[in-house]
Amino acid sequence: MPSKEQHQELLQKYAEAIVKVGLNLRKGQRLIITNATARGVPPAGRALVHAVTKAAYAAGARYVETILGDEEMHRIRLQNAPADSFDEYPKHTVNAVMDMIKNGDALLSIYANDPDAFAGLDPERVAAMQKSHLQNYSPIGVEVSRNAVNWCVVASACPAWAAKVFPDLEAEEAEKKLWQAVFETTRVTQPDPVAAWMEHIENLVKRAKYMQGKKYSALHYKAPGTDFTLGLPQGHRWIAARMPAENGVDFTANMPTEEIFTLPDRHRADGTVAATFPLSYGGSLIEDFSVTFENGRIVKVNAKKNEAILQKLIETDEGSRRLGEVALVPASSPIAQRGHLFYNTLFDENASCHIAIGRAYRFTLTGGEELNDEEFISAGGNVSLNHVDFMIGSPQMDMDGIKEDGTCEPVMRQGEWAFEA
Repeated sequence: MPSKEQHQELLQKYAEAIVKVGLNLRKGQRLIITNATARGVPPAGRALVHAVTKAAYAAGARYVETILGDEEMHRIRLQNAPADSFDEYPKHTVNAVMDMIKNGDALLSIYANDPDAFAGLDPERVAAMQKSHLQNYSPIGVEVSRNAVNWCVVASACPAWAAKVFPDLEAEEAEKKLWQAVFETTRVTQPDPVAAWMEHIENLVKRAKYMQGKKYSALHYKAPGTDFTLGLPQGHRWIAARMPAENGVDFTANMPTEEIFTLPDRHRADGTVAATFPLSYGGSLIEDFSVTFENGRIVKVNAKKNEAILQKLIETDEGSRRLGEVALVPASSPIAQRGHLFYNTLFDENASCHIAIGRAYRFTLTGGEELNDEEFISAGGNVSLNHVDFMIGSPQMDMDGIKEDGTCEPVMRQGEWAFEA
């Protein structure tokens, strides 16, 4: 494990990669740092906030602002606040982010959360607080979904998360090991992290271009517990790690990232798909679950743990019963090779093929950014307060691309790419 001095050096390299690769921050841009799920960066993420702030000013940032949060405050509220009070919301935090977005500034979300923050609490109360957050945060989600500005999601190790990932280690050792995993999967342990990222992005772009050229009408998944066909609408766009924002900046939205992704047709999803990883949602873990679709709509969910929370998720709005993203990741990805769960969607989604319940990204449909909600839905896109990824890939999964004429071609076999890009 690195010494304290080596850790600080790696932390600063991580921050520099976030600023230079993730955000690609421009000289004179402002930056706002927050946490989309915890309504502000929890205390455990402050060291990374400080490192990013330093790196941002070194890159020429005009101003850096941070919205701080506290999960324990939310837990206390869930336990003690009046049942009819969960529509109360600090709208000034949303206004601060929206002000930055309207000015063309950059947005960074830092995950430093406890996966079990709200475990054991009343799911009705958790769902009420979560829905209020989603409704109030929705304007930001809309802007992010159309890439209005350069944005990025990253993670900071923290004691509660580390204890979940490495339960057999002492607290200090677990956190050090999680930090090392974060550094390695985000390529900051390599001699030139920025150059390593550029090479990786180029390889992902080649995969996306191959899939774009195929123009498949649908994908069919076959694996233990899964027999599932997912339509792809006319004009869907396969996206890799690098994307252009409306403010003119190319950026990388997730660090780490191993995926290529596109827009599924909200009207065409049929069959059952079994999750291959737990889902961390609303401060609880949903485990051993499956989802059944008919004509694009979720008609049944099953889960061995926290099924009630999963049910509440899909009842948020009509769009939460449909899909907004489909992503392909080989089972041999560097994150999968680590051999353990991260209990964090940002990491676990990059170990496995996945789909997302809820809101679609407008930029995954040609011309989607220019459509209103009704037009987007008519074209096959999905509109929702939610965007929740869950993992469905494994070394036992086969996937075929289905052409307009019904012929099939292999896309993945035993969880690996079946084509050379």
